[in-house]
Amino acid sequence: MFNRFKKQTNTGATGTHEFLIVGLGNPGNKYTITRHNTGFLCLDMLSEKLGFRIDRLKYKSLMADVNINGHRCIVMKPQTFMNNSGEAIRECASFYKIPPEKVIVIYDDISLDVGKLRIRRKGTDGGHNGIKSIIYHLNSDQFPRIKVGCGKKPHPDYDLIDWVISEYKKDELKALEPALENACKALELMLDNNTEKAMNLYNS
Repeated sequence: MFNRFKKQTNTGATGTHEFLIVGLGNPGNKYTITRHNTGFLCLDMLSEKLGFRIDRLKYKSLMADVNINGHRCIVMKPQTFMNNSGEAIRECASFYKIPPEKVIVIYDDISLDVGKLRIRRKGTDGGHNGIKSIIYHLNSDQFPRIKVGCGKKPHPDYDLIDWVISEYKKDELKALEPALENACKALELMLDNNTEKAMNLYNS
């Protein structure tokens, strides 16, 4: 999906850890390209683009310790399954003393069409169980987030769990890819304290 990126060599991480960047999803091959794994897919694109691997197992997560735009970041894919994402994030944020305001979460949003983005500085859980878990474990909703549209349920009676663990269709993946690229660009702006610019450029 992302092989057109030219890999760059990440020069390694130095200095104090500033940010925790989290992509939400579920572990296991059967979930790889499901809607609920949109956060994982975004971090996969980021790692391809910047040339690092998210493969260190720590804090119930797959992690990387990297410099992005001069900021030392922990990049994390919780392996706790979606509904318990907050457990892993709390452990890591507590160890590295990263406040909620510097925890950036990337995740799927069923209220947005595939290919749409919504960047927020903070907010409620919006009915998303992964976000609900993070708010509970951080005891805060003051963390910025990048919501990536995964599409609305086909009809109101469609089971929500079945929908979010369904795979993206081929045409949806074509729409998703540029959205993930824009999410990566927005993330880099947010690290540079340009969240307002990211919102203006990429909210849709």
